[in-house]
Amino acid sequence: MATTVQTPVAPSTSTATWQIDAKHSLVEFAVKHMMFTTAKGRFSDLTGTIIHDEADPARSSVEVEIAAASIDTRDENRDTHLRSGDFFEVERFPAIRFKSTRVETAGRDKLRVIGDLTIRDVTREVELDAELTGRGVNPWGQEVSGYTAETKINRKEYGLTWNAALEAGGVLVSDDVKITLEIQAAKQQ
Repeated sequence: MATTVQTPVAPSTSTATWQIDAKHSLVEFAVKHMMFTTAKGRFSDLTGTIIHDEADPARSSVEVEIAAASIDTRDENRDTHLRSGDFFEVERFPAIRFKSTRVETAGRDKLRVIGDLTIRDVTREVELDAELTGRGVNPWGQEVSGYTAETKINRKEYGLTWNAALEAGGVLVSDDVKITLEIQAAKQQ
């Protein structure tokens, strides 16, 4: 796998820095459970910065950090198991990180964000299909923007290998994980 290094460039007048607003943002995941239903969860604690250059998206970048312990699947027993060494091992690996290596235009208000996703100190390149969903001024006078992004990963590539065989065949948890981000970010001065 080739690694692309982003060369620092001077900001242009069309470049803006946006801080992710965790209270209005969501990182959600979905996996097949027992081979035929979908189990979903989310992470509620995230921080990050988006540098968006409207004139030249290639000059844009994204960095996000997620607190692995903030996982929530609406089942405390399952969440405890997901925080354990069988999955995220949050005591040893407290953060999930994404850092873009390049951003490409993929259509009107659509971007392809390629970067390094790190889970349990394992880093793999992923590609997110992203979209700028809107921009406006909130009731407090701050300019905000909305983004959505999706990707799919194989959890085993990140050391998340725990599973259980089912009596009828198959496994309890699928290897493929769909990740969806709904992000609101505030423009920084």
